[in-house]
Amino acid sequence: MTGSILFEAIVFLAGAIICVSIAKQLGLSSVIGYLLAGVLIGPYVLGFIGNEGDDILHFAEFGVVMMLFLIGLEIEPKNFWNMRKSIVGMGGIQVGGTMLLSFILFTLLGLEWKVALVISMAVALSSTAIAMQTIKEKGLMNTTFGASSFSILLFQDIIVIFMLGFIPLLSNTDGNASTVDKGDHTNLLNNLPMGLQTLAIILSVVLIIVAGKYLIVPMLRKVAKTGVRELLIASAFLIVFGISFLMEFVGLSPALGAFLGGVVLSNSEFKHELESTLEPFKNLLLGLFFMAVGASINFIVIANSPLTIGGILIAIIVLKAVVLFITGHIFKLKLDQKLLLTFSLAQIGEFAFVLLSFAFGLNILSQEEMDMMLVITALSMSLTPIVGIINERFILPKIGTKESVKRPMDHIAKSQKIILVGFGHFGSTIGRFLRSHGVEATILDHDSNRVDFLRKMGFEVYYGDATRLDLLESAGIADAKIIICATNKIEVSKTISKIVKEKYPHVELMIRTKNRYDAYELLNLGNENIYRESLETSLTLAKDVLSKMGFRKYTINRQVRNFIKYDEDSLRRLASERKYDDNYIFKAKKELEQQEKFLNEDFKRGIVEYDNHWDSEYIRNALNSMPEE
Repeated sequence: MTGSILFEAIVFLAGAIICVSIAKQLGLSSVIGYLLAGVLIGPYVLGFIGNEGDDILHFAEFGVVMMLFLIGLEIEPKNFWNMRKSIVGMGGIQVGGTMLLSFILFTLLGLEWKVALVISMAVALSSTAIAMQTIKEKGLMNTTFGASSFSILLFQDIIVIFMLGFIPLLSNTDGNASTVDKGDHTNLLNNLPMGLQTLAIILSVVLIIVAGKYLIVPMLRKVAKTGVRELLIASAFLIVFGISFLMEFVGLSPALGAFLGGVVLSNSEFKHELESTLEPFKNLLLGLFFMAVGASINFIVIANSPLTIGGILIAIIVLKAVVLFITGHIFKLKLDQKLLLTFSLAQIGEFAFVLLSFAFGLNILSQEEMDMMLVITALSMSLTPIVGIINERFILPKIGTKESVKRPMDHIAKSQKIILVGFGHFGSTIGRFLRSHGVEATILDHDSNRVDFLRKMGFEVYYGDATRLDLLESAGIADAKIIICATNKIEVSKTISKIVKEKYPHVELMIRTKNRYDAYELLNLGNENIYRESLETSLTLAKDVLSKMGFRKYTINRQVRNFIKYDEDSLRRLASERKYDDNYIFKAKKELEQQEKFLNEDFKRGIVEYDNHWDSEYIRNALNSMPEE
């Protein structure tokens, strides 16, 4: 029974639901929950999953492949080219520095230089899956730390190509020897001369670029015309799997190929459709990947050499951390950003499994060396979320925040009556407008590099996580009258709302939201002052359209005010409804019909009874010719 695929599916899903739920309730990353679930159901604890864990890990790597495809979709080629300096600079320093120090370390431990070189290649790679998942979970992708991490990870994914091409040169086997018995990495390049291998790599990349423009996009257009949703899902999977297979066939990283495919399609009209289609599958497969990593931790190997494995594990993490910290320092990251970078990428990544298995298949690594490094890799990935929590909860509050908040704390607490959270494009507009009218605000932002830049521009901006009560108190919330949440992160706004309502109910909250669904959540928490960022802009555009069509501005301005009033009333009536179900759709439809009816009546009454002398002649004539209802 335990060999049944249905039984294994039940075990994986139950383990994920239970462990991830517990992790989130404890305020931990979902990655920790997945890893813990993998350890528990694996062959060395409860034993629900046996030796087939390696096969599961190989399948689960599609989660990493999909993630890189979706990341590629978000990057337009122009922006990718603009990032080349940070990608090559930060990534090159990190990979080169880590490889050099690792090679020295393993040579001193008595390993042969070829073995030490291969292991140092694997150690230089960090986990794209864990790092990017954590960054996106915490909403840090648009920070300096997020951009720096992405640059380093992308360089690592690119350099894997050259590592895979270089490792066969270290092989201890005959060039014609088969590697099938020890690995599944036999590929087209194995049987080609070096010159043709290079040509095959170049042709593969060119093929992806050409296929993206002349094959994939036309195919998606034909599929879209059918109107069948599941065909589009199948097409998305076909694209990802097809590109990955091609890359693997020529001996390259399938994840890198998927990333390149995403970049090629980032300018297509199907960009957002592909993102929304693959996102749920990506998260599920990433969860499966983390569980497979947890299940692959061989506790027998650990029990045989606990001190050796523990010592090497700590040495690698410290070594990578030092290199990452120096890299951040060279590129002038602030202290908190350097610490985040250091603790987020100090593990060995998923591509190390590929490199180590490949080297083992070529007889470069022995079975003992292979087993030990696989365990160390899995352990380093498992420890990363825990190390990140230690940094976030114990180190950053004492080091990162003090750097920006300690000096001006008395000034903040005594002088300003307004606290502005988030100083991006939206928040900076608010801050500039208030300041131009003599109203100063205490401004908090979570990106210390942006804080430093804005201070040079003359703004009093302070670094900190505004969801922390101690920081809000340092910013003078006890004496404040208004707190403005200008951040685009709904979770941050909800957390601040709960803190303020519980601890400082006298402070009035004014909150930005991206859409009406976020507004529903905030209204249900008891917030009244909700500002949808797209509402005023879209109405301004519509107002200008009517103006160009001959409508008088006085009439339009009055109608805009009426529209906002009716829409805000409707928003509050619909907030308690469950979204997307039939009852919500029915009520929302009725609300729209009622709004349009009221606006039409207001328009007729306004022109005929009050301000018809303000409007152009043709509008009055058109109105008079309208049939009576």
